[in-house]
Amino acid sequence: MASPQHTRGGLSAALYRPLSDADVRAVANAALEVLSRSGMAVYADTAFEAFRAAGADADESTRVVRLPRGLVEDAVASNPSSVTLYSRDGEHDVVLAGTHVHYGTGGTALYVLDDDGRRRKALVPDVVLNARLVDALDNIHLHTINVFPHDVADIDAIDVNRFYHSLNHTAKHVMGGVYSLEGCRKVVEMAAMIAGSAAALRERPFVSFITLIISPFKVDGRYGEMCCYLAGEGLPVVVPTEPICGTTSPITLAGNVLTHVAETLGGIAMIQTVRRGAPGICGSVGSTPDLATMNHLGGPIERAMINAAVAQVIQHFDLPLYSTAGTTDAKAVNAQAGWESGMSSLLVAMSGANYIHDAAGLMEADLTVAYEKLAIDNEILGMVQRVLRGIEVNDETLATDLIIAKGPGKDYLIEDHTLRHMRDEFYMPTLANRRKRQDLEKDDDAVARARRFVDRIRTAPPVERLDPTVRQAVLARFGEILPAAGAARRAAAVTV
Repeated sequence: MASPQHTRGGLSAALYRPLSDADVRAVANAALEVLSRSGMAVYADTAFEAFRAAGADADESTRVVRLPRGLVEDAVASNPSSVTLYSRDGEHDVVLAGTHVHYGTGGTALYVLDDDGRRRKALVPDVVLNARLVDALDNIHLHTINVFPHDVADIDAIDVNRFYHSLNHTAKHVMGGVYSLEGCRKVVEMAAMIAGSAAALRERPFVSFITLIISPFKVDGRYGEMCCYLAGEGLPVVVPTEPICGTTSPITLAGNVLTHVAETLGGIAMIQTVRRGAPGICGSVGSTPDLATMNHLGGPIERAMINAAVAQVIQHFDLPLYSTAGTTDAKAVNAQAGWESGMSSLLVAMSGANYIHDAAGLMEADLTVAYEKLAIDNEILGMVQRVLRGIEVNDETLATDLIIAKGPGKDYLIEDHTLRHMRDEFYMPTLANRRKRQDLEKDDDAVARARRFVDRIRTAPPVERLDPTVRQAVLARFGEILPAAGAARRAAAVTV
């Protein structure tokens, strides 16, 4: 799915600014005030004690921890302003810093939309296929593991299965949510085996982890302990927050943005009190509800506005950010999926959010992955990349002398200038059908083309990315890892 003008991301953008500079300062100050006066409920013992040792007002009876402004500001200062998410091949490293933008998958969907349009539970083979597709899609810069395999029965085996099969099928950086502290430890041990040592893994971490601040303002025991463990290991860890307007945050967009910023800054403070200098990453995932049902929504335009505004405030603090866009409430790969995903991906990218997760493949308010949409979103992201690249103006691109030399009524088709720039100036889509009506063929729309691409990847012999010796050692150490092949399990999957 490459295009000649493809870039690996990292383009800088600050084109969409929903907040004024004064607004940004107001939100930033309010976030520090909320953390100092109201605080967070911290049920993870390691985090609670770390906060107390750092000088926070920690109430044992209520578990509420109030964070002095100076403590949070010190944590912000000690957290790296730039975090590199390394790839194993060295060709797809992603640097989260400033207003540089990258895209990836995400969502931990419970379901997959099959070719026949029916929804079924996700399985280990879906973990594999998603990683293989990401490996082949150039505008998806890293892989956030995006499905939950229901065929892994043991909760402590979920994480090692998801990370192993992803690492074995893409050379790009692998990020993922984790579901138990024991599972988290297994993934870190496995990654150290692949890297050669724990020190080598810390030096060039090719895995990173997503924890969670539970809105409003709660650090629970499970996610909190995992976050503290990962911070102690010195590995990149995201502390995202997902407040929903009117349910777990004030209903106003500004109140939701404030909740986002305060909660994720609290997460950064937690990381830094455990291990100063550990690579923490802020996170924003929140959205709005359907006012008729109060269900969480994936595709509202306000979700993009919120995430763009959070990006502005996090840039004020000079911290790396994991953001959200590309999602939809559509139940099929249709026009609604296109406009909701495209609008949010463009707006959030134009805000300069560093890593836009969920940007490919998700639908149905983040519950379901559609493989065709993964390919179509890759094309949308290529168009977004072209917007961020902008229009270069210099003597060569203006071509003033050429225009004068050609004069009125002359074409530019065979000019050397045309040949030099024709492949760089335009985004060349691979799925969009630009042919004339009389040249159209049956089943040749974008969805059909995307399905054919997915089928080519699915039926091609898989390329295993891990060294065979390392792979054998990992499988011997972790007997709970299920095989990648799963035709029988796929056939037995429950359609829901």
